[in-house]
Amino acid sequence: MILVKRGTLVVMLVIAAALGVGLGSWGASALDLSKPVGQAQRGQAPMHAAVQAPVVPAALPVASGSFAQVAEAVGPAVVNINTVIRSGGGRTPVEEFFGDEFFRRFFGEGPDRPQQQRSLGSGVIVDASGIALTNAHVVERATEIELVTAEGKKHKAKIVGIDKRTDLAVLRLQGGGPYPAAVLGDSDKIKVGDWVLAIGSPFGLQQTVTAGIISAKGRSIGQGPFDDFLQTDAAINPGNSGGPLVNMAGEVVGINSAILSRSGGNVGIGFSIPSNMAKRIYTELVARGKITRGWLGVSIQPLTAELAKSFGLKEPKGVLIADVVKDSPADKAGLASGDVLVEFDGKKVEAPQDLQKVVAVTAPGKGVPIKVWREKGEKTLEIKVGETPEDTAQLEPSGKSKNLLGLETRPITPEVARQLNLRTTEGVVVARVEEEGPAAEAGLQRGDVIREINRQRIRSAQDYERATQGLKPGDRVTVLLQRGQQSLYVAFTVARG
Repeated sequence: MILVKRGTLVVMLVIAAALGVGLGSWGASALDLSKPVGQAQRGQAPMHAAVQAPVVPAALPVASGSFAQVAEAVGPAVVNINTVIRSGGGRTPVEEFFGDEFFRRFFGEGPDRPQQQRSLGSGVIVDASGIALTNAHVVERATEIELVTAEGKKHKAKIVGIDKRTDLAVLRLQGGGPYPAAVLGDSDKIKVGDWVLAIGSPFGLQQTVTAGIISAKGRSIGQGPFDDFLQTDAAINPGNSGGPLVNMAGEVVGINSAILSRSGGNVGIGFSIPSNMAKRIYTELVARGKITRGWLGVSIQPLTAELAKSFGLKEPKGVLIADVVKDSPADKAGLASGDVLVEFDGKKVEAPQDLQKVVAVTAPGKGVPIKVWREKGEKTLEIKVGETPEDTAQLEPSGKSKNLLGLETRPITPEVARQLNLRTTEGVVVARVEEEGPAAEAGLQRGDVIREINRQRIRSAQDYERATQGLKPGDRVTVLLQRGQQSLYVAFTVARG
């Protein structure tokens, strides 16, 4: 659980799973709140959908669409998930906190005796052969998984596959079928204001049904680049993780995943993985055992109004390429830092989320046309999409000076390069930023490496001096920075005297 002070308000974003039951406490996985939560952004899909989905049974009839009928139709497919985690030689966070002596005195267990931790979550069977969906965080560390049906029958289950990036896991029940199965609906058709039910096991209370509406779509909560959550005010609490969000036709439109809460309990803000995203992940994991996503090999950033002007664009629509991975598909296609990607495979790209979505669902190996804005003109390139590597390649980074930019720089000596973990001595490093100067307002920080100014490559202090000596108050400046392993463009106006 992560607590973050925001003014006088303590906000907790808690993944709705109850952990640590065997120790008599309710724990929860947590999401990082270092980024704003709850901003509506356009969604990202996880991978291409070339593989045919396994056959699922026809929708269960829900004639009048009443809450009772929906719950009765879908309830048998909802399962309670118990997991056992054998820590072995390792130690859980609880063990690290209390120490070995605590467990010896109160539980008769020490470091030589493997610990067990039981976890409660929810899931939903989506194929009568015994395929169930839940959250990755519910089962990712489990050594044993037990699913309990609405009738109280217990079934062992194995993990078919896990996709941590979208927090989805696919399980297969061990034993004979057929099993009661729910139908995955079309989450794109659900509208804000539509009624939905959340079914699961909050705090271990199996087959709990709560009602609410779809509050928003396409939510990003800072969990990752593929955030595309449905937001609902149907009550979701710890233990609901992995359970279904169901429309009034009795179709699963989401897999409940997280809540935003001050207290750790429901306050009417819950998040679900859209069923269309779950379908694609489930299909590929069952068919291939892994997820493949398209990959370009670029570092991107939003195009602000200030940056758009500096690149000669009338509107801040498009994605700014900050850097390109060497020998990547983007590099081979001729993409370069400073390009503004405005169209991919015939689809307009207005924000980083648009690009991430369309690239992710493009099959690796497919050649697609792209349009970029370069040197105040549009250019068309052809790119052959690659497959996202397991470990994304790291981007290589490419006397005293003070001027109207409001910062001081130093040459990059071998010693400075070593301290900053830089691979070359090219560029200049920011030594100080004036608190109220234009550079500070644009976000420059001490330790940033300046690689370009107004499209001029900066390899040395002399290059920096030449690029800045002619600047006058009121001039517009575009700077390409290297911050750690990230490349970043900033644009601002030189201070007036």
